[in-house]
Amino acid sequence: MDWQKSFLIIGMAVSAWLLVIQWNHFSERQDSFVETVESVDTQISSSNYEKRIDNTPVSDFSNELPTLIEQEIETSVLPVIKEFSYIRATTDLLDILIDPEGGDIVKATLLKHKDKLSETGKPIVLLDNTSDKLYIARSGIIGRNATDTVDGRPIFTSRYQQYNLIDGSSSMDVDLFYSDGKVDFVKRFTFNESAYHVDVTYLIENNSTEMWSGVFYGQLKRDSKVPDINEGRFGPAAFLGAAIREPEKNFAKYDFEDIADQTINTSIDGGWISMVQLYYISAWVPPAKETNNYSLRKISGKDEYVMSFTSPPVLISSGSSGEYSSRFYVGPKDQKVLSDLADYLDLTVDYGFLWMVGKPIFMAMEFIESYVGNWGWAIILVTILIKLFLYPLSKASLKSMAKMRELQPEMNRLKELYGDDRQKMSQELMGLYKKEKVNPAGGCFPILLQMPVFLALYWVLLESVEIRHAPWIFWIHDLSSRDPYFILPLIMGGSMLLMQRTQPMPTDPLQAKIMKFMPIAFTLFCMSFPSGLVLYWTINNIISMGQQYYVNKQLKKPSQA
Repeated sequence: MDWQKSFLIIGMAVSAWLLVIQWNHFSERQDSFVETVESVDTQISSSNYEKRIDNTPVSDFSNELPTLIEQEIETSVLPVIKEFSYIRATTDLLDILIDPEGGDIVKATLLKHKDKLSETGKPIVLLDNTSDKLYIARSGIIGRNATDTVDGRPIFTSRYQQYNLIDGSSSMDVDLFYSDGKVDFVKRFTFNESAYHVDVTYLIENNSTEMWSGVFYGQLKRDSKVPDINEGRFGPAAFLGAAIREPEKNFAKYDFEDIADQTINTSIDGGWISMVQLYYISAWVPPAKETNNYSLRKISGKDEYVMSFTSPPVLISSGSSGEYSSRFYVGPKDQKVLSDLADYLDLTVDYGFLWMVGKPIFMAMEFIESYVGNWGWAIILVTILIKLFLYPLSKASLKSMAKMRELQPEMNRLKELYGDDRQKMSQELMGLYKKEKVNPAGGCFPILLQMPVFLALYWVLLESVEIRHAPWIFWIHDLSSRDPYFILPLIMGGSMLLMQRTQPMPTDPLQAKIMKFMPIAFTLFCMSFPSGLVLYWTINNIISMGQQYYVNKQLKKPSQA
């Protein structure tokens, strides 16, 4: 039996299978949003605030806290579009709508990211609250004398209804005011220029005669509907669900089915909680020096999932003031930005089980792109570097293929003599391999070792938002989308056909037919793959043919001397 070709066919089939199962089709959808505009002009004076956070439990309050948290989350209902105005905050990157009831972020538009690569493309709406979509970021303070209770949520007021970060300003504060008659609250959203994170700070002035106690919470609340940002094309089945940092695991992800099956609870110093989807993420990042509690749960009987964290109790003495601050991120999965935001948050750019291979590949591509200014050329140069790095392994495989090709006439002769006797055929082939000192499987394992690189690069191209809508040359305007004219897949198929001419064909007729069919099958697969992946595959084939030619030439030199 031709073991070499059997291994190669199995390896190629497995590669194709792993690629195809990652893809599914997303349908286009357009969400509507209703906005009304009313002027709000209420001013509340604020004092100089001093911070005082004490993690010591309060005897008459701590026992009631878990119940209050549970009730607050469980009794929350699907938010509806309000009749009164939302508060809008706009920066160079974000367009945010804040609901005065509770001070929640109910809509977040990414101004620099379009849903389509065309003049008709609109900014992507990541968070939204409509009749057919729920994805919001809630936050507040719970406790016996805090703002959010089982009876309802506070109605904040603001000085203005529209806030714009003007040119030349590095930051902007949006202050919301609320008072229960004894304690004054300012919920401050701080936006920064060229940043996707928002600092959410509570400034609290305790004018009562008692100690004030409260616990800050941050939530991501959404339904399980799959977002569509793939412009009606075949898209990757990227992970959709929650991700958190746990004490024993720096990156733990749970899809909606996992959360529906079991509520997840954990506590950790610092940490973060996020909602992850293709290319984009939202995340709450509480203070790193505090022990925070995290929870993932499904609201019973509803298609609503709550990802939340709670802080340690905040205590403010009578006549004193204090504050609590957390950070909220909503934007693209930029690895550098996420790693600066919180430890291990960049792992949400998920390269799967081959992350240890994928991450260096992305770093190399990013480094090269910073010099050449084009992700297409970066892919080509990284492909060349990978082939050079793996050449010592490939060389053994190429030599084996060259020797097997020289034995092709003798193998065909044996096939004619013993074609009907498979056992005798196998014995004669093994004798031939032993006589010529050829290992039929010698070229298989080095090639299989290259499969992790290919699969890792596959995930790099799919997970990297930097490559989304990135052009190469000529007709390739988006390396993350399929070739609109299928030119690259056809070139790739042609390169596979040429490669077959440099390799020995199997003596088994069935294997030979499968090998001849492989270029056609892979061409059809590649018609729905991202152009960047097809580009890599094409360049890899061309370099492999060059390496095979070089090795064949080197092996012929001694016989010509």
